Amino acid sequence: MSDSLAPLVGGVTGIGSVPGTDPREAAATVVGELEVPFLPELPHRGIGADMIGRAAGLFVDIGLDVSTTGYRIGVRDGRVARRTGDYLERDLDAFEEAYELAGRRGGGLVKTQFAGPLTLAAGLELPNGHRVARDRGAMRDIAASLAEGLVRHIADLRRRLGAAVVLQLDEPSLWSVVHGTVPALTKLDPVRAVPAPEAAELLGAVVEALQDDGAPVLLHLCGPIDWGVVRRVPVDGALLDATRLSAADYEGFGELAESRTVVGLGLAPAVPGPRRRTPQELAAPALQLYDEVGLPRRELARATVTPVCGSPDSPGIRPILDTCKEIRSVVAEASVA
Repeated sequence: MSDSLAPLVGGVTGIGSVPGTDPREAAATVVGELEVPFLPELPHRGIGADMIGRAAGLFVDIGLDVSTTGYRIGVRDGRVARRTGDYLERDLDAFEEAYELAGRRGGGLVKTQFAGPLTLAAGLELPNGHRVARDRGAMRDIAASLAEGLVRHIADLRRRLGAAVVLQLDEPSLWSVVHGTVPALTKLDPVRAVPAPEAAELLGAVVEALQDDGAPVLLHLCGPIDWGVVRRVPVDGALLDATRLSAADYEGFGELAESRTVVGLGLAPAVPGPRRRTPQELAAPALQLYDEVGLPRRELARATVTPVCGSPDSPGIRPILDTCKEIRSVVAEASVA
């Protein structure tokens, strides 16, 4: 196991997006509550602060702006590119301040997260209005540009904090890209499916660029999972919505749990329901999953507990993190029962 990832194994962390618009408040909360804090994302600030705009803002030598239907690349010096850069800089400043005030500078592990190349290919438009996923050359270009931008971002975080950094690549659109369900500009010109080996090669190139720079990489998968892609990509682990896994996922999950350092189980609701469930009820899907896959319950001691997904619409991030800690205690008890 990578020593740098040890604080995450058997721990608690968040996914990324949080409610509100104040980066200082968000940073102070996650740094104060978590052994492995994450750089908060605040999508309610608007254009340029959501998952697609935030990641596209890292592109090197690829312009970004908006059209009437979404984000569009290939526009030089677009105002949205400047806005995404400003948002990220404010987030980094707030996080650095919180880390310093907590007396944590010079050590520890922090997590940062951005949309991966497949999700960006599904969510971004080319200058002609078609999705990037329609053009294999454009997909390779944004993957290479994203990798370079991520290397720079992680170097900046290390410099500011003196901490080790783990990167989370969000890939909720992985399934859509591989199965040909990315929305097309017109029904007469569908976006063809990208074969799993090709998608894995593209994603793997970004992962390996970061690992070569010394940063462990995790996948975050909160939608349907194509395990044919996941098993081909040399990530250090994955964070999954454990409440959505079905029997079709058991083989792939078992391979992941046995071969990767970090196994993240999304168990805490991102938005509270009408009835507050007990930690035992919320932990139940994890116990059932390990039992049905055939994994010994002692392996639950390694699991990282997270919310099921990002939490921008929750009343507050602290109650969700508290719930994650309560679930983590139940899961830990089950691992030694």
